Amino acid sequence: MIPVAMELSGGDKHATHLMNAFQNDYVELASIRGAVADDLHGAFAEWELQAHALTKCKNYLYALAISPDESQGRLTRAQYDDYITRAEEKLGLTSQPRAVVFHIKDGREHCHVVWSKVDVENEKAVHLAFDHDKLMTVSRQFARDHDLSLPEGYHKKNGSDRQPPTQFERQQERATGITKEDRMEQVTEAWRASDSAKAFVKSLEEKGYLLATGKRPYVLVDFYGGMASLPKMIDDKSVRAKDVAALLADEYPPESLPSVDEAKKIIADYRKIMEGYLKEEQRGAQLSMLKKKQEHRRKDLLSDQKAIKIRQDKERLFLQNEQKREREELRNQHLSVLKELRDRRYKPTGLAAFLGKVSGVNLIREKLHKRQDRKAIDAYLEERSDLKARQEAAKTEQQRRHEFENLESGRKLRSLEKVEQRELATLNESIKREARIHMRGGKAQMPSLNLDLSPPGRRAVPHKAKNRYKNRGLEDQFKKARDSEKAEIDLTETFAGAAGEGDGAASGEQAGGTGPRVGPAVQRYGRKRSSGKAPGEPRGPEEDRDL
Repeated sequence: MIPVAMELSGGDKHATHLMNAFQNDYVELASIRGAVADDLHGAFAEWELQAHALTKCKNYLYALAISPDESQGRLTRAQYDDYITRAEEKLGLTSQPRAVVFHIKDGREHCHVVWSKVDVENEKAVHLAFDHDKLMTVSRQFARDHDLSLPEGYHKKNGSDRQPPTQFERQQERATGITKEDRMEQVTEAWRASDSAKAFVKSLEEKGYLLATGKRPYVLVDFYGGMASLPKMIDDKSVRAKDVAALLADEYPPESLPSVDEAKKIIADYRKIMEGYLKEEQRGAQLSMLKKKQEHRRKDLLSDQKAIKIRQDKERLFLQNEQKREREELRNQHLSVLKELRDRRYKPTGLAAFLGKVSGVNLIREKLHKRQDRKAIDAYLEERSDLKARQEAAKTEQQRRHEFENLESGRKLRSLEKVEQRELATLNESIKREARIHMRGGKAQMPSLNLDLSPPGRRAVPHKAKNRYKNRGLEDQFKKARDSEKAEIDLTETFAGAAGEGDGAASGEQAGGTGPRVGPAVQRYGRKRSSGKAPGEPRGPEEDRDL
């Protein structure tokens, strides 16, 4: 029995995480207490509203994960309920709103319990002090009563003061498949096996880590972009940050190292070349299975929405017909009352009618009858007004109820979309992790970073390597052009042909026709000198020098 508990905010994200069906083989929302909504997103939204309206509590949720030891058999639902009851009594959360979710992952069943810390009646948040110690006490009592064995750490201190992994470290492990302990072991091995700063940095590169600088002088950025402080990654209590700085300060001062962002960029460009992924058809098969599961779940929700709409239409039509029937019934009742009054009235004839007319009795009787009719009409109008008010109130109530149902249905659909997005992100993360593990050959070690960060004979300057792996095609072309043999160019014949007067073509032919053909000789206009020689006689070297 291993309980893991923490205080949380952001109930919407946590609800999406708990309802992630891709990450778990089985998801069951067992119960919700203290909420109007019947789903996690709605319940957590209610509790968040209560926290913001009544208190200043930021972490308004308390989440507990119960993971039993499968080797001792699965717990029954009654045993889970017993443990949850003991835990909330010990923590003071007995009457608080609560949600219980069961998961089965890789054949292992476990339970998640989430309480709201907000006490609505007293308008304050429940203070949880020493909650981990209390949960350990509950686990020991529960194990004793149910004849279960616990890990060694629950009975006495085992001398280890190592903190549990943080959420960031768990995310790194999910993304790479390498635990924090494995990374610390590799860095520690590189530290112990190196006798110089250069050897240490080279060993880190071989193990897939690049030395960078950030908020701390020396930070490690691994092959997958994760980062950690270098001194904290050395699992040796005798090694302090000043020892690491003393080793690296001379050859690798912090100002010469790339920043964390630059190191991530270097590694990302390098990883695009080195990293291989799974076949597309394998990803397509997993994606198809996920889409099928999501479509089935969405189909159920859409069918519920359709059923709600049909029911609302029926209720609306029924209310309209019922109100119309009530109005007609009231009108018919009024007409029957008037008819009954008029039927009971005495109508004299003959001498009695004449005497009544002469004596004024008929006038009095007529006014009395009008007064009776007016009273009946006024009573009808008042009753009709009351009926109209009641019907309007009933109609408004029905409209508001339907609007609430539609809003609730839309909220559930949006929550489902968030769950589907999280499941798709989990699928991509799983595929990437499998590809990375496959590329490493199943080893829990980072791939090597063969980055030559310094030319031979110079001090290492890592920040100059940040653009080295941006475009491998251009780099290959540059190297090919740099290493290619240059052809020797002989310009002797060209200059010789250009120096002659009008016989450039002949000069080219004397060279076997391979020299460049030049145009006609340029006529020079200068002072004529008498050489004393016949035309066509070749000139001597002195005369050539004059030219």
